[in-house]
Amino acid sequence: MEVVSSLGFRDLPSLTLTSSLNHRPHPSFKGRSPAKSPARPSRTRRPDSTPPAKKPKPFRERDAFPSSLPLHSKNPHIIHRDIQNLARRNKLEDALTILDYLEQRGIPVNATTFSALLAACVRRKSLVLGKQVHVHIRINGLEKSEFLGTKLVHMYTACGSIEDAQKVFDESPSSSVYSWNALLRGTVISGKRRYQDVLSTFTEMREQGVDLNVYSLSNVFKSFAGASALRQGLKTHALAIKNGLLNSSFLKTSLVDMYFKCGKVGLARRVFDEIEERDIVAWGAMIAGLAHNRRQWEALGLFRMMVSQEGIYPNSVIITTVLPVLGDVKALKLGREVHAHVLKSKNYVEQPFVHSGLIDFYCKCGDMVSGRRVFYGSKQRNAISWTALMSGYAANGRFDQALRSIVWMQQEGFKPDVVTIATVLPVCAELRAVKQGKEIHCYALKNLFLPNVSLVTSLMVMYSKCGVPGYPVRLFDRLEQRNVKSWTAMIDCYAETGDLKAGIEVFRSMLLSKHRPDSVTMGRVLTVCTELKALKLGKEIHGHILKKEFESIPFVSARIIKMYGQCGDLRSAYFSFDAVIVKGSLTWTAIIEAYGCNGRLRDAVNCFEQMLSEGFTPNAVTFTAVLSICSQAGFADEACRFFNLMHRTYKLQPSEDQYSMVIELLNRFGRVEEAQRLSVMSSASSLHT
Repeated sequence: MEVVSSLGFRDLPSLTLTSSLNHRPHPSFKGRSPAKSPARPSRTRRPDSTPPAKKPKPFRERDAFPSSLPLHSKNPHIIHRDIQNLARRNKLEDALTILDYLEQRGIPVNATTFSALLAACVRRKSLVLGKQVHVHIRINGLEKSEFLGTKLVHMYTACGSIEDAQKVFDESPSSSVYSWNALLRGTVISGKRRYQDVLSTFTEMREQGVDLNVYSLSNVFKSFAGASALRQGLKTHALAIKNGLLNSSFLKTSLVDMYFKCGKVGLARRVFDEIEERDIVAWGAMIAGLAHNRRQWEALGLFRMMVSQEGIYPNSVIITTVLPVLGDVKALKLGREVHAHVLKSKNYVEQPFVHSGLIDFYCKCGDMVSGRRVFYGSKQRNAISWTALMSGYAANGRFDQALRSIVWMQQEGFKPDVVTIATVLPVCAELRAVKQGKEIHCYALKNLFLPNVSLVTSLMVMYSKCGVPGYPVRLFDRLEQRNVKSWTAMIDCYAETGDLKAGIEVFRSMLLSKHRPDSVTMGRVLTVCTELKALKLGKEIHGHILKKEFESIPFVSARIIKMYGQCGDLRSAYFSFDAVIVKGSLTWTAIIEAYGCNGRLRDAVNCFEQMLSEGFTPNAVTFTAVLSICSQAGFADEACRFFNLMHRTYKLQPSEDQYSMVIELLNRFGRVEEAQRLSVMSSASSLHT
């Protein structure tokens, strides 16, 4: 019997053991009479004896691919063309069958045919079949071919076997720039942090006097971009100028990408401006780089310039790059224009990443109606689009629908993947749905998704929020490949369950490990110090932050100010605030709260007035803090003024807590009519939402 959980995850049916006497024959054998065989003398057979080996089936001509028969009557060139056609259709098994037949007959195969087969191996990422093709190349005596050697190096690197690629490269009698480029490219695309391997190969290439071309340097720039190796990138940029290779727009595009990934936006912009004929790839690299460096409005401005001034319309790659940017800044109007372009270019509509990008964009803008319309309007739904919809439901607070979506997804025949599981686990945490969380945990184990550090981290947070403190500790202790996120999650788990001192001990253990805390970890530990009122420890953490130069990050500086304020050291809180060069709503809110919790209520209101006069924009949290202070101090006039400022000037919708604070304050001072008016506004607002 098949067991189905509440989330639709299916378990394997239980199997009952039957003896061989009760074994039923297959239905296809019913009604058949057993074949008669001549009587033979019975032999007593030993239990451990092995059956005699079967003779191999002789290879016959009709065993070769049927559409190519009769092969013996065909010209070898026609046979080669048949193999190449099969390779183009990725039918490598059929092509290899014909190669076996040709080997039996002693018919040679040319290099062009082997090149097509190797290209098919690259497309299928099949190392096993690639090695079989390599064997046939050796049989045909073509292993010394420089052309095929380059193709073999490319095939092995594309299939993830750098060692085999290096072996083929070393056996090559004369290595041209093309072989070197294939080795460089393969090492780059294999990932696995092989930056030093690329650098050593490039250095050896120069020592042997190989003439570099734009593809050589492009591969090197890609490696430097992945490793953020700015110093080496600058040296190679100078080498490109020296060798006169920087006239290529292709190479300049690689340089733009490298500088962006190294965080040098100005240098990337300068190289982009030097490109005379900018194609869509160069524009795409520039837009993606600005988006990667959180320059969303600049990316959108460049996107408009590309379309309006240059007349270059975006392809699917640029669309998938720009849609998350539009969602982040909630540019709904421009996003709808992009959607219209997608609908006009019909070949983009059903592309999975474009489709899921549109769903994600509308959900980020809070337009769930349009997001659902895009989702259900497509006939090509898949796991990616379902995950995008789940993420949208979660981002808009519709956690029940997000959790139900994982059931609907499986009813349509799509299996949740790692990304889906990582998306739905925080939903279980928010809903405190420990039963469904355990089911998802079991599903992840059954499908071998674990140990994935991100999933384990999400599971730890989910169990801690659901009030199961033992599970996060057990998961963390069994995690072999820990990272900074897993350490931070363990600190969060102890903070969630109220065991703050254990959280500090985890932080101390982290300092003794090979992992160093990042800005997020420091922020979490400062929160723990704030709750413990541990001023001395907070100062130690502040010292670590100054050493790591994290103090310029807005949320870190806000946590420092809040920690000093909550611990009663208002002087240090003000000094920390004053030291922040670029202040924002987070730091201003923190210093206002610091004044408030130390009884300096008038100073807190004055600080808020100063914030407004200096042109800073308060957010909902800032208004909540200042209204709470007004309520505590009895500043009724100021509270009404700030409340009106919030929803009239800054267009922020007041929350129920903000309404109740002002209403309670007005009632306290006998201003009943104003309180009743606000009460009616609160009721109308709640009905509208």
